[in-house]
Amino acid sequence: MKKPLAVQVLTARTATFLIAMSVLLLAGCSTVRVIDSDVSAFQTWTSAPPGPGTTYQFERLPSQQAAAARQDAIEAAARPALAKVGLVPNMTAPRYSVQVLLSTQLIEQVYADPFFQGGFGGYPGYGYGPRAGYGRYDGFGGLGGLGYGSFGFGGSRGASLGLSFPIGAYNTALFRHELAVLMRDNRTQQLSFETRARHDGPWNDTLTLLPAMLDAALQGFPQPPAGTRRINVPLAPLAH
Repeated sequence: MKKPLAVQVLTARTATFLIAMSVLLLAGCSTVRVIDSDVSAFQTWTSAPPGPGTTYQFERLPSQQAAAARQDAIEAAARPALAKVGLVPNMTAPRYSVQVLLSTQLIEQVYADPFFQGGFGGYPGYGYGPRAGYGRYDGFGGLGGLGYGSFGFGGSRGASLGLSFPIGAYNTALFRHELAVLMRDNRTQQLSFETRARHDGPWNDTLTLLPAMLDAALQGFPQPPAGTRRINVPLAPLAH
């Protein structure tokens, strides 16, 4: 039996969209991730700002000493970034002590449609008209007064075809990555430099993002401009 013209057109358009989305998803495997960080830096050098060849050593908080393996990885990522601004590690006579702090927080969760009926056809056959979705609900307050919220999967309106597509079939999340680099003058014991970078995104591989965030946080060292800046730093292409 020949399908109605409207259904034929809708089927063709949907198939074209699915093919286009598949191409975009495959192309995304080889694209470069650009990490956008909001950076704020402060400096109170009591003498001339540190120039190339200035020595430093890492300093750890007790909590960082307790998580030595993770802090080893953080400091390993920090060394190349510090070298780019002219700082040289020296454990015997360091001019400055450097602390690197890193944290990750889940700030938003989006749950998939439990019935796989959102967006594109999640059940066989044809159906027309609106379907109810799952609304947002607010959870508990997060760290530093940040609210933790969750979203359900939205409803859809229009035709629903007997095709399955992964949009709406998976949970997604938003993570906040926060980095701080602090430099203390070992002669005066005064904190001379502070920089902080924050990135919000769907990835929770914080250590992978860390080199880009470090480069952003140290941009303009040793006398960065005042105020908060949005700095974009590319990462290596994603693996297939």
